[in-house]
Amino acid sequence: MNMAADKTVRELALEHSTATRVFEKLGIDYCCGGNKSLEDACRASNLSIDQVIDSLEMAEQAAHAAQKDQNWQTEALADLVAHIENTHHKYTREEMARLVPLLDKVCSVHGKNHPELQQVRASFRGLVQELTTHMMKEEGVLFPYIVRMEEAVIQKEPVLPAPFGSVQNPVSMMEHEHDSAGKALRAMREGSSGYTAPGDACVSYQTLYKALADFEADLHQHIHLENNILFPRAVALEKTH
Repeated sequence: MNMAADKTVRELALEHSTATRVFEKLGIDYCCGGNKSLEDACRASNLSIDQVIDSLEMAEQAAHAAQKDQNWQTEALADLVAHIENTHHKYTREEMARLVPLLDKVCSVHGKNHPELQQVRASFRGLVQELTTHMMKEEGVLFPYIVRMEEAVIQKEPVLPAPFGSVQNPVSMMEHEHDSAGKALRAMREGSSGYTAPGDACVSYQTLYKALADFEADLHQHIHLENNILFPRAVALEKTH
């Protein structure tokens, strides 16, 4: 990635979705002060240009590394669970924490002229509440049981009875909650005209819609790994042992 120091902060924010997260963490204004070059913005914030460029490039590399394909049909279930938690659950929590205040900011500035933003915000807030509880249940109950079940099978030990009867019971509940999340995503996409920012959108507005589209894409991949791979393999493992 070419992180040219003479590019404006706004240009970098629009070209690289990972850049906005780095700018927010470092306190670099990419919206109202977005016309400054990266070099000038770093100087104004007493930041080392080299360190900022390193941070930007590392964020981009990490995003690419996370996209590498693996055959999760054959990897250990414990590895798949770890991947879901460390990649998708982590990303979901970080983005929810970032996007709630960003949505509030964009609504406060543009909400009067673009009332659809209020609908998008309401849907996203509901989704945040659902996903927060949903991921806690997965990490606290279902995922640990799947990992323990796999360990017992590998070590040829008896599988301890689940507190919820069959693993199919929590799986069905998680799938139902995934359906609910899917409805919220569809409502947000429809309300935002496919995350198309209007002509008067500022950089924060454009960043918000790009980030929500990325959030949607990641959640689709996240749900795919659980619904189509992890859950069926866990149910099959329980039935054969």
